[in-house]
Amino acid sequence: MKPVIRYAEHPEDAKHYTTKEQREHFLFDKVFQKDALSLCYTHVDRVVFGGAYPVGKSLKLEGGKDFGSEVFLDRRELGVICIAGKGKLTLDGAEYPMKKGDGIYVGKGVKDVVFSGEGPEGAKFYMASAPAHTSYPITFIPIEKANPRKLGDPANVNVRTIYQYVHPAVCKSCQLVMGMTILEEGSVWNTMPCHTHERRMEVYVYFDLKPGSVVFHMHGAPNETRHIVLRNEQAVISPSWSIHSGVGTGAYTFIWAMAGENQTFDDMDNVAMEDLA
Repeated sequence: MKPVIRYAEHPEDAKHYTTKEQREHFLFDKVFQKDALSLCYTHVDRVVFGGAYPVGKSLKLEGGKDFGSEVFLDRRELGVICIAGKGKLTLDGAEYPMKKGDGIYVGKGVKDVVFSGEGPEGAKFYMASAPAHTSYPITFIPIEKANPRKLGDPANVNVRTIYQYVHPAVCKSCQLVMGMTILEEGSVWNTMPCHTHERRMEVYVYFDLKPGSVVFHMHGAPNETRHIVLRNEQAVISPSWSIHSGVGTGAYTFIWAMAGENQTFDDMDNVAMEDLA
């Protein structure tokens, strides 16, 4: 379970990256690998994110030298959302059955984290983790208990519902904030007009894309924008100085996870359309 490492970049350096270099530094394209844990460790706020895809065997989340602790959650917290199939998450012996759309918050100090799938297709669990300074209770969050916020309008093709899972409106966490956004049929834009938030980084994973569809993820400083093409079940890192917005060639869903100075969802620095370049 050795993670892929991504280092932090200065915006003045990143604006010179080629397409290949952008993808090497910010894209994580192998989020789900059968019967494996696939994790990325970014030095941006020390966030770890990735997937567990148990089919024929259970998968245990463990620590090690890469995480500075033999127990992964010794000094971390964790958010998990199931994006496909059915399975269960076992936390220190307690079992939590999960289906698509179910989420869970796992606080610092939980020692055994085991992912299991059901049936021939197994289950796909997406996870994000941030350093934590205290322990908060495990909270199971099916989509019915997530906090919904409907945004957008048809004229701007961005009608969507944001489901807040790991969020002060739902449960306590140290610094992790996590949720899922579902676009309505016919809408393709997310988070446009765009924004940055100097106090928090963000990671997106895009999924439920039909074959042949892609998402153009908008990236970079507002006056030096770039794009990264993402396909189904791929993730991208957005540092605090970068915009993070996407437009797809068809319907899609994405999970966002943030970590940083605060948990105020609306703490953002909006970018006017005329300032984009």
